[in-house]
Amino acid sequence: MARWVWRMAIAAAAMIAAGIASAEPFPTKSVHILVPYPPGGGVDVLTRTLADTVSKSWGQSIVVENRPGAGGVIASQAIATSAPDGYSLIMVASGHATNPFLYRKLPYDTFKDFSPISLLAWSPNVLLVRADSPFKSVSDVIAAARAKPGSLSFAHAGNGTSTHLAGELLNSLAKIDLSAIPYKGGAPAINDLLGGQIPMSFNNGPESVGQLQAGTVRALAVTTATRAPFLPDVPSMSETVPGYDTEVWWGLLGPGGMPADLVARISHDFVAALNTESVKERLGKLGAIPIGSTSEKFDAKIHADYDKWGPIIKAAGMTAE
Repeated sequence: MARWVWRMAIAAAAMIAAGIASAEPFPTKSVHILVPYPPGGGVDVLTRTLADTVSKSWGQSIVVENRPGAGGVIASQAIATSAPDGYSLIMVASGHATNPFLYRKLPYDTFKDFSPISLLAWSPNVLLVRADSPFKSVSDVIAAARAKPGSLSFAHAGNGTSTHLAGELLNSLAKIDLSAIPYKGGAPAINDLLGGQIPMSFNNGPESVGQLQAGTVRALAVTTATRAPFLPDVPSMSETVPGYDTEVWWGLLGPGGMPADLVARISHDFVAALNTESVKERLGKLGAIPIGSTSEKFDAKIHADYDKWGPIIKAAGMTAE
C-alpha cells in the first residue's frame, strides 16, 4: 500500500511538472499598463521607470498609457472589463481604496473585479508653496488660516486622493478651514501653483522633487510622522500638528480572475525590478520608497485603507460627484 501511494505521488508530481512546463509562456506580446493620471505625476513616473526595466527582462515592450479622469475610475473600469490574461494592467494609487466612499455607484467592485499583484512603493506627500511665498512654515499657514477663515485654499490631485485627504487631515487636526481645490492629477496642480493661481499644494514625493531641486517651490512639511530620507531638512507635519501622519502608495493590479501563477510571475518580475540598483537609485532620487509585496499583502493593504479612511470620508461628507 505504501509503495502504491508513493508511486501515485510521483505520478502526480510528474503531471504537475508537465503542466507547468507546457503552460503558455508570458508575455508573448506587448503588455499595456494604464496610468489613471496625467503624464509627469508620481504614478506615471513610477510606472515608466519600472516598465523600462521589466520590459528588458521580458523581451517584450510595455506600453504605458495615461488615461486620467474621475479619480482613476475611468482607467479602472477599462481594466475591470479586460481579459484576465496579464496583458492589461493598471498602476493605482491610494485613492483606489477610497473611491467606493466618494462615488455613489462605481462601475466595478473594488475587490472582486481586480487581482492585486504587488504593492510597489510609497511616499510621503509634501506641502508645497512657491519659492517666493510669504509662508515659511506650517505654523505660518495655520496662523493665516485662523486669522481669515476660508481665505486660503490648497490644490490636490483629485477628490479622495491621498493629497486631498492630506489637506483635510490638516484641517481636522489643526482646526482650520483650508478650501480644497481638485485638479486632474498632481502635475496640473503644481502648474497652477507655479503660475500663482493657488497659494499651496499637496503633492506626492516624485511630483515634488524636480521642482524642489529647481528651486521653483519650497517644501513646508512632509505628511508622514517622521522626516523623509530624501528631504531630511524638511520638517514632518507632526512636528507642528501632533498626531498627523499619512502617505501615498502605488500598486499594480490586473483584472479579476487572473490565474494565481500568472499573478505570482508578474509580481515576482516587478519586485525584482524594484530591487535593481538603477531602479532603487532612480526612485530614491524621486522620493519613492520601494516596497515590493506579495499579492496577498497588497490585498490586505487595500482592505486596511478602505476600513481606515471610509469613516473619515463619510464624516467629512466628501464626495467626488
